[in-house]
Amino acid sequence: MSHEESSTPQSYRYLKDERLPVEVLVFEVAPEDLEDFLALDHEIWTLKEAFGQGLPHVPFISKEVWLNDSRPGQATLVFVWESMEAWDTVGQTEFQEALQAEFDARFGRPVRLVRAYHELAEMGIHRYSRFERDEEPTVG
Repeated sequence: MSHEESSTPQSYRYLKDERLPVEVLVFEVAPEDLEDFLALDHEIWTLKEAFGQGLPHVPFISKEVWLNDSRPGQATLVFVWESMEAWDTVGQTEFQEALQAEFDARFGRPVRLVRAYHELAEMGIHRYSRFERDEEPTVG
């Protein structure tokens, strides 16, 4: 690749004033259980919160899973919700208790909630802005 080709700027976008609620959960499991935890978290929590309340669309914009190599077995789950109303709909006690019971019955190993940053911040964490690529770069 020539210098000219490598200096061609990618297309980016910057969005601000979004004010989207953010949920941040930090969990710890035994390192050998992490892959199973993440798979079941996706199957039960992600997919059932996305599609389980009869909503016309997925109520969150994104969910990311962050792993910390210096803390094996720790996973940080970050949801960006489209609104507090959407989050509240999915957060209904009866629905959450049913998901928790299913998860506990199927996982059957210790899980520790280390931190819920959004609760510590009295639900005040929100996404203000983002700077991102418009599309994935081509690898070649």
